Amino acid sequence: MTSEVRQSPHAPELRAAARHIGRRRFLTTTGAAATLAFAVNVPGTGTAAAAELDAARITDDPFTLGVASGDPHPESVLLWTRLAPTPYQADSGLPAQRVTVDWELALDERFRRVVRRGRATAHPEFHHTVHVEAGRLAPGHVYYYRFRAGRFVSPVGRTRTAPARHSRAAGLTFGVVSCQRYDQGYWTAYRHLADEDLDVVFHLGDYLYEYAVNDVAGARAYPSGTLPGLFARETVTLEDYRLRYALYKSDPDLRAAHAAHPFVVTWDDHETENNYADGTPENSVPPEEFLLRRAAAYRAYWENMPLRRPQLPDGPDLQLYRRLHWGRLAQFDVLDTRQYRSNQAYGDGWQYPGPESEDPSRTLTGDAQERWLINGWHRSDALWNVVPQQVTFCRRYDTTTPPSKVSMDSWDGYPASRERVLAGAQAAGVENLMVLTGDVHVHYAMDIKRDFSDPDSRTVGTEIVTTSVSSGGNGSAKPANWDRITAANPHMKFYNGLRGYTTVALGRERARADFRTVSHVTTQGAPLTTAASFVTEAGEPGLKPA
Repeated sequence: MTSEVRQSPHAPELRAAARHIGRRRFLTTTGAAATLAFAVNVPGTGTAAAAELDAARITDDPFTLGVASGDPHPESVLLWTRLAPTPYQADSGLPAQRVTVDWELALDERFRRVVRRGRATAHPEFHHTVHVEAGRLAPGHVYYYRFRAGRFVSPVGRTRTAPARHSRAAGLTFGVVSCQRYDQGYWTAYRHLADEDLDVVFHLGDYLYEYAVNDVAGARAYPSGTLPGLFARETVTLEDYRLRYALYKSDPDLRAAHAAHPFVVTWDDHETENNYADGTPENSVPPEEFLLRRAAAYRAYWENMPLRRPQLPDGPDLQLYRRLHWGRLAQFDVLDTRQYRSNQAYGDGWQYPGPESEDPSRTLTGDAQERWLINGWHRSDALWNVVPQQVTFCRRYDTTTPPSKVSMDSWDGYPASRERVLAGAQAAGVENLMVLTGDVHVHYAMDIKRDFSDPDSRTVGTEIVTTSVSSGGNGSAKPANWDRITAANPHMKFYNGLRGYTTVALGRERARADFRTVSHVTTQGAPLTTAASFVTEAGEPGLKPA
C-alpha cells in the first residue's frame, strides 16, 4: 500500500458538486447535470457558437475515421462522420473551432442522381463529429452518401431506409456482431461482413474496451513503437474515451463494415467499465467519481456512434433503448441491460443462485424499460418481435450435477426480471420471439423455454448469441467445457468458440441464422466459414438444423 495521493483526472468543479449530492439526486438534479455537462465539455445552448474555421484551411484529410449510418427509419436515416486529420492526438489536429461540412445523398454510387444535400456543423464541443438526420427519403430504398470539408471528400457509404411502417415487407437480412477488443486480434470478421448482402447490422456491445493498449497493440504484434503511449492507460476521462474511439475507428476493416451497412448499436459494459451495474462500479471508487467516468464514456459513445438526437446524453444518463420497425415483418426492441440494473448478486461471476439473486425486486432492465418493452409487445403488429440486447437470456448451467452455478452478470442472475419479461411476452401474445445476444465471445443457438426448470416446458422463442469479432483471441470451435455445457443445457442446440459474426434472414414463413466463423484473428486474412445454420418456423418456435 502506498501513501501517494491519487490525483483525480476529473474537473474539480464537478467533483465538488458531485460530493454534495447523493447518487440518486445526482442523476436527477438539474443543477448537478448542468455542472456535470460543463465538466465534460458538453455544449449547452450558448456554447455551441465557437468561432468558425474556414474548411479550406484544413491541409490534411479529415475523414481518417470513415463514415457510418444508422437507425434506419422509413423516411430517414442517420449519417455520421468525424473530422480528425490526426486522430491520435487529443484535438484530432483541429483547433477548437466549428467547421461547416457538406453532405449529399444519392441513388447511385457515382452521385449522378443526388436526391438530398445539405450542410452540417462539426462542433469542437462534440469533438468535430457530425450527426445528420437525412429526411424526406423514400421507404425501402438504398442510398449512397458522402461528406465534404474544404477540398476533401469522404469515402462513400451505402445505407438504406426501412420499409413503410405498415407495409407487408417480404424479407430482411441482418448481421449481428459484438465484442471487438483491439489488442486481442484483427477484425477480419468485419472485412467479410462488409461483403455480405445485408439490410442492417446490429452491434450488441463492447464496441471498445477500456483496458490499456500497448505500443505493439497486444496480439496484433505491430512493430515496436507503432502506437503512441497515450493508449497505454485505462480509459477514465472524456479525452481517454475519445482517443480510444479514434484508435478503434482507424481500423480499415471496421471502417469498411460501417461504410457498407447501416448499424443499430447498443452498448454493454466495456464502453464504460467492466461489469458495472447502474451507478455501481467494478472497483471501489466513490459513486460520484464513477458517475463522472460514466458521463465521459456515455458522451464519447454518442459522439462516435450513428445515433440520433434523442440519444444525446444528459450528464451520466443516456436513453439508449429504442424501437425500430421493418414494416410489419419485424419489430426491434433494442435494450440497455447495463445502465439501470441492480448490482450483481453474490459479488458477480459464476455463483450458486440463492435468495439474493432470486429476490423478486431485482431488475436487469429497470422498471421503466421493462414496462416499455412489454407495452410495446402489446401494440406490436409485427410477425417477428426481435430483442437486440447484451447478455445471455437463456439459462446456462455449468454442470449436469445440481446444484449448478450460473452467471450473475447475465439474466440468470436476475431470474425474476426474466420471468416478468417472458410473462409479458405471453400476455401480449408474442408468437415469434427472437432474442439477440453478445457478450460471451462464443456462438450459441438456444431455444427459449417458458420454464427452464422443466426440460419439457413449452418453447416460446429463440436466442441467437453471436461470438466476438476478436475478444478472447483465436478461440476454438470446441471449447474445453463444450461437453459439460451442452449436456447441462438441453435447450442449447449449438456452441462454438471461434470468432466471427452471425447473419439472420427473416421471412414470412421462417427465420434462418447462419453462424459465421474465422479460423484465427492474431494474423490477418483468415477465410470465412459457416459453422452451422438453423431455422425456426413462424408460429412454431424452436431451432432446427437448416
